[in-house]
Amino acid sequence: MTHQQDPADLRGPRRTKLVCTIGPASAPRLPDLVDAGMDVARLNFSHGTAAARAAAATAVRRAASEAGRPVAVLADLSGPKIRLGTLDGGVVTLQAGARFELHGRAGRARGDRTGAVVTYPRIARDVRPGDTILLADGAVQLRVITMGEAVTTEVVQGGTIRSRQGVSIPSDRVSTPALTRKDRADVPDALALGADFVAQSFVRSADDVLALRALLGPDGPPIVAKIETRPAIDAFDEILDVVQAVMIARGDMGVELPYEEVPIVQKQLVRRALDRGIPTIVATQMLESMITSPRPTRAEASDVANAVFDGADAIMLSGETAIGNFPVLAAEAAVRIIRLCEVRGTALLPAGARALAASDAGALAYAASALAGADMGVAAIACYTRSGRTARILSALRPRVPIFAYSPDPVVVARLGLVHGVIARTCVPPSDTAARLGLMAWLLSESHDLPPGSAVALVASTAEAGSGPNLLEVHRLPG
Repeated sequence: MTHQQDPADLRGPRRTKLVCTIGPASAPRLPDLVDAGMDVARLNFSHGTAAARAAAATAVRRAASEAGRPVAVLADLSGPKIRLGTLDGGVVTLQAGARFELHGRAGRARGDRTGAVVTYPRIARDVRPGDTILLADGAVQLRVITMGEAVTTEVVQGGTIRSRQGVSIPSDRVSTPALTRKDRADVPDALALGADFVAQSFVRSADDVLALRALLGPDGPPIVAKIETRPAIDAFDEILDVVQAVMIARGDMGVELPYEEVPIVQKQLVRRALDRGIPTIVATQMLESMITSPRPTRAEASDVANAVFDGADAIMLSGETAIGNFPVLAAEAAVRIIRLCEVRGTALLPAGARALAASDAGALAYAASALAGADMGVAAIACYTRSGRTARILSALRPRVPIFAYSPDPVVVARLGLVHGVIARTCVPPSDTAARLGLMAWLLSESHDLPPGSAVALVASTAEAGSGPNLLEVHRLPG
């Protein structure tokens, strides 16, 4: 990608957030990733050690502090994810028509083009002839022929695979619980490193999420349910009842659904979550070619754009930033696409949530959003929030202006890094509830985030914590 001076519409505030996976390629370049626009750093618990992940979380927070803006940490639990073992040379290319064996037990030291060990001892008992198995998020497609001590497959679609990449079999074949022994052992590590979010892999039902909540505790970090199985799609509304965010993880979803259905399901799930005010992350292969190329393909640029136009709160980069040759360029490319879509594609952006105005807090947030939409002189909405709830409600309405959220709790500020359109700031709590509007007005005038003389819709509460906002005022910054 050629570095050049950005046009004005690529330098403004960005509403759709960016999640970057931290790995060997990006760990040494965290300040650059933060400068490029990373809002959430994903730590994949399928790789690395607890000490390495804790060090990465510390380094992320240091880089964010030096940059003067919050970056949240997302701990992504492994779940019953099946992975390849070690491959000879780390990389193997499989040819269509060849035989490839999957060994559920360590019957061979290293994998090669004839077969590999997988991290699922029951695989030979759980698959059936004719089943489709995908490797590396669909880079290679296999068809099961026979089962014995190993699973013999035919390579239907050839491609390149790497050590420890994923092996996807239909979820109704997997007999392992959604919350594995490893996940249970990893939860204390996620809490110890201060994760702002915990992602749960291969969720199948609301009960899976409740089991993780019991481990995290009622006041533990928000749970991001990864929607990547057919049962999760079927139980999506029930999962939304108990979760704080969802990730549309399209890699493993590709083995559950025909590939032509995945874009439709993505749009449907993002819309349903938006209507409920639940943040969404669209993930997997967003800019996959940038693992080895300094520029995305046109199709990948369109994929990121479509996630923005669907209404996703965030898009996520995986291998692009974890193991790619151009982690910072990949983040910069995602940000450029997002910004341009938000500025020049406003007619394609979705309407906000449809059912949030039923509560008092929702009604006030709706009034603030409607005011910003009707009065072109209103440049922003600002809110004071102790829990982040007011900012999330405002975000779900997708106002045309940015939302400045002020909170005395730095944990809340970090967690709002995932929420669409919210620019979160830490503040000192006001002396009393009546002073919240004045505090926001002063903070806005001191921050220089908005031009002098701008009008801002201020949303706050004059009641105690947890009561929701009950006050709306238009304030004009000093000229």
